[in-house]
Amino acid sequence: MCGISGSYGFGADSEGIARRMNSALAHRGPDGEGLFVDGQTALAHRRLSIIDVAGGAQPMTTADGRYTIVYNGETYNYLELRAELESLGHTFRTASDTEVLLEAHAEWGTAAYDRFNGMFAFAIHDAETGTVTIARDHFGIKPLYYWIDPRTEAAAAGRPQVLFGSEIRALLAAQRFEAAPDDRAVYRYLKFRVQDDDSQTFFHGVRRLMPGQVLEISAEGTSITPFTSLQEELREIAGRPSRPYGPEVVTEYRERFQDAVRLRLQSEVPVGTSLSGGLDSSAVAAVIARHLREQPQDESFSAVGARQNTFSAVFPNSSNDEERYVDALLEDYTGQITAHKIHPQPTSFLEDVRDFVRTQEEPIISTGPYAQYAVMREASDHVTVLLDGQGADEMMAGYNPYFYVYLRQLRRQKRFKELAGELVGSRDILRKLARTKYSGRTSVPIEALLNSGFVAEHSAEKVTSVQDDLKERLLEDTFRSSLPSLLRYEDKNTMRFSIEGRVPFVDKELLKFLFSLDESAIIHDGWNKRILRESMDGILPDAISRRRNKIGFTTPEGEWFRTIAPELLEIFTSESFASRPYFDAPSVIALFEDYIAHPGNHGTMMFWRLLNVELWMRTFFDDTESSSRSLGDEAAAEELAALEASAPPVAEPEVEVPKSDYDANADKQLDLVSDSDRHTWRRLPLQTELVAREDDLETLVRERVERFAATLPADVVPTGSPWYFVISEKIIAITQGRSWFTWEIRPRPAAKILSRFVTRTPAGIGLGDPTTMELAIREVGLPRVVAASAAGAAGKVIGKRGLFYEVVGANVRAIDGPTPYSAFPSNVSAKLPPKDPDAVAATLSAAIRGADIPAALRDSFVGTVVMDANDIGRNVLGSDVSTPYERLEATFADNPLGQGRQRTPLAILVDLGAASQR
Repeated sequence: MCGISGSYGFGADSEGIARRMNSALAHRGPDGEGLFVDGQTALAHRRLSIIDVAGGAQPMTTADGRYTIVYNGETYNYLELRAELESLGHTFRTASDTEVLLEAHAEWGTAAYDRFNGMFAFAIHDAETGTVTIARDHFGIKPLYYWIDPRTEAAAAGRPQVLFGSEIRALLAAQRFEAAPDDRAVYRYLKFRVQDDDSQTFFHGVRRLMPGQVLEISAEGTSITPFTSLQEELREIAGRPSRPYGPEVVTEYRERFQDAVRLRLQSEVPVGTSLSGGLDSSAVAAVIARHLREQPQDESFSAVGARQNTFSAVFPNSSNDEERYVDALLEDYTGQITAHKIHPQPTSFLEDVRDFVRTQEEPIISTGPYAQYAVMREASDHVTVLLDGQGADEMMAGYNPYFYVYLRQLRRQKRFKELAGELVGSRDILRKLARTKYSGRTSVPIEALLNSGFVAEHSAEKVTSVQDDLKERLLEDTFRSSLPSLLRYEDKNTMRFSIEGRVPFVDKELLKFLFSLDESAIIHDGWNKRILRESMDGILPDAISRRRNKIGFTTPEGEWFRTIAPELLEIFTSESFASRPYFDAPSVIALFEDYIAHPGNHGTMMFWRLLNVELWMRTFFDDTESSSRSLGDEAAAEELAALEASAPPVAEPEVEVPKSDYDANADKQLDLVSDSDRHTWRRLPLQTELVAREDDLETLVRERVERFAATLPADVVPTGSPWYFVISEKIIAITQGRSWFTWEIRPRPAAKILSRFVTRTPAGIGLGDPTTMELAIREVGLPRVVAASAAGAAGKVIGKRGLFYEVVGANVRAIDGPTPYSAFPSNVSAKLPPKDPDAVAATLSAAIRGADIPAALRDSFVGTVVMDANDIGRNVLGSDVSTPYERLEATFADNPLGQGRQRTPLAILVDLGAASQR
């Protein structure tokens, strides 16, 4: 089934656009096809009629010909609205909810929309004024996307050119703009795991209408306004004195919830239930099954049939196996349920992944929605409408972070007695948090796996959330942070298999009732969803209603990734992945290879986000032929063939232009007049290939100096000018085996705790990372690090800084941690300072003197300097020269080797003499 699509403002070409849109959507749904064209506006629709199959065909126009509607969704209180409209003199030709919406708009305008209780996205054309109004339901259950031609938008005059539709692919099919990724959306997804939280989609210029909004389009322009004040109303309800919690409240909630389920059974096609074994979906299935048992003749349940069909994705013997909970419900309602169990596998996931990514249209949080995708595929053979438990977690604090929010709220409100009770009741959850926090697993920051330029461009992006107000956090997650993405993937999965998904918990009247109650109705004694659990007493098996652990409707992603790791690695090592402007491919490959070797050390969600972006790019920007096929049948593919000519080319891998040995790094100076001796010093950074532990440093240095000397221009190192070879301590530590990937270091709990008290600087994190603190403890011992920490804390009190390093020693000062802006492997590594740097310097100097370089250059060579430099300081760690360290350090005052991904850990340092003599 599909939703609405349309265009506004394209004049004579509007019919062609509508034809392409309708053709592109022709593969969705067996009936409900419609098309409306008036010369300036084109409305197309393809929808499976659920209520009044015979009369609900669209587009639908009022008897006077003024208003025309295309509509996707259901409005569950349409009968009471119809009765009110009839009392005002409206007459109806059909029994559909579509006509009720149309007549309500004719009577009340956009003010009618707040009265609708259901899920909807619709567009209404007013032939008298020439305007189009599009709207999306209070929660955003039904999607609605739009594109406004930036030329007409910027002009702020004349007829705006607008496309809108329930699918982004419908907008792409209109061929009015070139599809391009939105880099900000990609960054926020990779960095913060967010999507669907604002109006910008992952496609540049394509926006989503937010929940409860209406977009009005006219010849004068466009405007977006809210048609509802639901969120403000909920805040106002939450601010009133709370209704006392008791048995009568539980009874009322049960009745309201049962009514919400009953309303969503209105249908002229078969209805089933998605059953995960969790509390939420089980409650929906149990309410239906119990009613079938007790009132089998109830007409309002006729769409369910004599037995309810349930559909469950189960994963036997996996870490998230829910089958025993599914079976517990089935045993209680043996005569009322026909169960269908689906067994998704990692191999089938690989087969489906391209279609799955195409179905979702935008990247999603995990592979979890694939479980629902597989369920919807099976359900489409049996039912047309599927109810599930989506939304209960966001409305009744279904995730563990809500406990922490509530605990902070109680502390802020100084409700210490209740706080103590909740701490005791949720002690198992807090223990789990502590185990995770101090497990020793090292988390790699996503920035270390991304292109540094991409990170720098979006470094100002921030994401915050409510931390100490439970109901405000529920509002945030319901309308912005969490539920919208879940509703999106549910709608995409249902549309893919031409069925309708309905969500009884996402009901504005049910939510208003919850917000009238004290928070203890939601969380109490360490139990979330309290009122739902208690209202299901005697309806659900105790094994479900008293479940403490939540898994949910998801795949065993970690187990699957271990199974299909070679196929995933093939994607990470592909040319297309390396060519993207988003990723640092070597870092990703190194981390994933370690995941293959040590899967217990890593989670998979970060890998999935990287994979999802790559597969999404391939599907929508690289593979135009595949994208055309996804948009419809053969007729649609023919209509979209022209896309290939205008599609952006497949990105070619960027070819790095090597830096000349005789040029400075970007944004750095070649020569510097030192404040120490007033000499002019020339710094010549030398690029190198990546260095590994097994590399022979002497050979590397000798060959690199020979290459430098082979084409040396005469004036770069003047004859007789003393010169030094400078080497970063990092490269020495790597070859000495004193540098490790962060995931190879397992910090002890003490390292995690102590690292929190270290100040991080713009130049590096120092010991402010558990991995570097662990190396410090290994280097000098825990007692010394603790003593140094105490000294540092005391020093801050008396205004004396640096006491920590005075106590702990210079070796610890030289420990470096992962710096995401550096070149691989420094972006994912932590290291100890090099061992015996003076001896290393002497060895390297001997290698340089034995190199095949001009005699004059050899004669003016002074020696080797081991330098630790960054943007806020520099230290000579060792050398075989007599030049004072302070003088050498001053020559690197501006850090000429750079702090980013220049790959110049070596340099030739030339003393050009006193500046006054030049």
